[in-house]
Amino acid sequence: MSISRRNIIKLGALATALGLSARGIRAQTTQQSSGKSLRILVLGGTGFIGPHQVRYAVSRGHQVSVFNRGQRQADLPSGVEHLNGDRDVGKLDALKGREWDVCIDNPTSVPFWVRDVGRILKGKIGHYVFVSTISAYADNSQPHANEDSALATYAGKDAMKETRETLKADMGLYGPLKAASEREAARWFPGITTIIRPGLIVGPGDATDRFTYWPVRLARGGEVLAPGDGSDPVQFIDARDLAEWMIRIVEARRFGTYNATGPDYPLSMAAMLHGIRATGSAGARLTWVPTDFLEAQKLSAWSDLPVWIPAQGETAGFASRDNQRALAAGLGFRPLAATANDTLAWFDTLPAPRRSKLLAGLSAEREVEVLAAWHASGKGNR
Repeated sequence: MSISRRNIIKLGALATALGLSARGIRAQTTQQSSGKSLRILVLGGTGFIGPHQVRYAVSRGHQVSVFNRGQRQADLPSGVEHLNGDRDVGKLDALKGREWDVCIDNPTSVPFWVRDVGRILKGKIGHYVFVSTISAYADNSQPHANEDSALATYAGKDAMKETRETLKADMGLYGPLKAASEREAARWFPGITTIIRPGLIVGPGDATDRFTYWPVRLARGGEVLAPGDGSDPVQFIDARDLAEWMIRIVEARRFGTYNATGPDYPLSMAAMLHGIRATGSAGARLTWVPTDFLEAQKLSAWSDLPVWIPAQGETAGFASRDNQRALAAGLGFRPLAATANDTLAWFDTLPAPRRSKLLAGLSAEREVEVLAAWHASGKGNR
């Protein structure tokens, strides 16, 4: 199944841990004193990873302020300071005249957001952490590529004039604009910037269902369409593992760039699905359908069949980014069973209308249809 780099960027932007580590150890994330209490500003703070960051930071004795539009509510600890504004229209007054030890920038996708915050916070913070994406890379064809790989290049007229609305109109700009935002971060906060490039972020609270599809589908049981032959690698990270590690990063004042994805050993699509199925799946039976047949059926990797990207051609290295630098900096992963079970438990608390239609993955009707075509082809065995 051929997928262009542009489509990878678009798919990866539609949102934006696994197994035990090879050593059987998960990084320490229990509540404990971390030493110096930091004043932490979280830009965002009410989305997917933000609440996990805030709660973990408070549990470790830090003082936290969150800055956002106030349009989404989150269950944040008492004592967290709420600052309102809108970076897309330049409403940043709540940040003026203030100082923090750390600024964590979660939501930025367009460079002028970094520039405008930089104009206010330059010299007012001691550490700037920018959440980027592995979609910022120019090339996904080489397995095990590290953080020194070339970044995507913005080819438009003026990156500083791109807004949230223009990005929505052309999600192919997502990776190049994230890369441009990284460069802007280095410009305004030289020597004190940390760039985090996550892969697919998963777990309870994921509004995209890109991982959620699999625990939900396997729990339903029956014959399950599984993509490829099971050997394609997969990478992703539980939002809680990412958020908690980022707080430990700022406590240690670690600068530089990190691919934040997991686990710390090669994980195949088959191992992931079998691992999820082992947590309880009502007798789900996996039927592996080759990539070329899925392509003929006009099914799309990542969206129709979430998490999965064929490890061939332009996408041969998309799900095998090198993460050794992050591992050395303490990134750890909770068991796959914990992520799968917690995600399913969270999904079961959602209102029935929301649960009735997953936002990623095949509908039950389409899955039956494709499986029937596969068996009718004479190539598939039940």
